[in-house]
Amino acid sequence: MRIATWNVNSARARVERIGAWLDRSDVDVLAIQETKARDDQFPASVFTDRGYEVAHHGLSQWNGVAIASRVGLEDVRIGFPGQPGYGDPEEPEARAIAATCAGVQVWSLYVPNGREVDHPHYAYKLRWLKALREAGAARLAEDPDAQIAYVGDFNIAPQDDDVWDMAAFEGSTHVTGPERAAFEELVGAGFREVVREHTPGPGVYTYWDYKGLAFPKRKGMRIDFVLASPALGARVSGAGIDREERKGKGASDHAPVIVGLDGNDGAAVAKVKEAGA
Repeated sequence: MRIATWNVNSARARVERIGAWLDRSDVDVLAIQETKARDDQFPASVFTDRGYEVAHHGLSQWNGVAIASRVGLEDVRIGFPGQPGYGDPEEPEARAIAATCAGVQVWSLYVPNGREVDHPHYAYKLRWLKALREAGAARLAEDPDAQIAYVGDFNIAPQDDDVWDMAAFEGSTHVTGPERAAFEELVGAGFREVVREHTPGPGVYTYWDYKGLAFPKRKGMRIDFVLASPALGARVSGAGIDREERKGKGASDHAPVIVGLDGNDGAAVAKVKEAGA
C-alpha cells in the first residue's frame, strides 16, 4: 500500500494536475492540505472518477484538508481532541481530518503557519502542536498497537539541513527553537518521522517558494512529513519525494511525499523518488 501527502495549494486550481498525478503515481491513499475550498466547492469528482472515496473538511476559501482512498474510507473524524481554534473569539479552522483506510488511521494535517514570531498566530501554532501531541500520546497509551499516520504540511523545518540557508531564516518562523521542540515532542510521543531515513539531506526539500526562482535555484524547505506510530512505522518499506510534480505550469509550491508499506511497494516508491530527483 502507498500513502501520500500533498499540500496542493488550491484543489480547484490544481484539478488537472491532481488527476494526472493520481494516474501517474498510483497511490492508494492521498492526504491533501490547503484545498482552499468549502465542502460544496471541493472538486470531489477528480477522485471519485478514479475509484477513490473522498472526505473533505473546508470552512472557507482558506485552509481545508481532505483524504482520498481506494482501499476503504471509514470512521471519518473532523479535528482531534483538544484542537484549538484561532481569533477572538476563537473560531475553528479546517486543519485536521482523519479516516481509517485499510486499517490505518490517516490524519491529514495542515499545521498553522505562525506568520511571525511575535504574532498571535505563532502562539496559536504552538498550542495547536501541543494539543496534537497530547491527543496522539493519549491514543497510543490507549492502544500501543494502533496504526496511525500523522501526515501533512507541518510548517516546521526540524533540522538546519531542512532549509537551503539558515542565515536567510534568521528571526523567522519555521526554524525557531519552540517550533522544533514541539515537533520533537510529537516524535517523542511515539510518532517516528519515516521519510527522512529514505531521503537523507542536505538539499532534500518538499517546498519551494514561487518567488525568486526558488525552485530552479534549489532554495527550498523540508516541511511536509509522514509521522508513523510504532506499529505502522514497522511496515514502512520505502519513501520518496516527487520533486517532478513541482515542475511546470500550474504546479503547487509543495511536492507530494509518498510512503510504501509492507515491502512490496518499496520499489514503486523508489521509482517515483528517482523520477523527481
